[in-house]
Amino acid sequence: MVAEQKLNCWQFKNCGREKGGLLADILGECPVSTSMKYDGMHGGRGGGRACWMIPESACRKDPASSNLLMRCHACEFYRRVVFEEDEKVVHKYSSALA
Repeated sequence: MVAEQKLNCWQFKNCGREKGGLLADILGECPVSTSMKYDGMHGGRGGGRACWMIPESACRKDPASSNLLMRCHACEFYRRVVFEEDEKVVHKYSSALA
């Protein structure tokens, strides 16, 4: 039986800024794909399914983001993860993850 593969944020958003992505050399690599601190969280690779917890992520660096928490909670990818994980989502850094 093959487990269902869960999408990481860069796959869902098709941003091309993941490690080795089409736009990584031009726009810079988003640290979400290499954030091993969150590797495996919610079934993702790197920080791919916990991107809202990574302060250096490309989405959070957007200057139009005045309220980062609200921006993440309004994100379609974030909502997808919450739905797929049956609302058992880690929302902020926990010392247990260190």
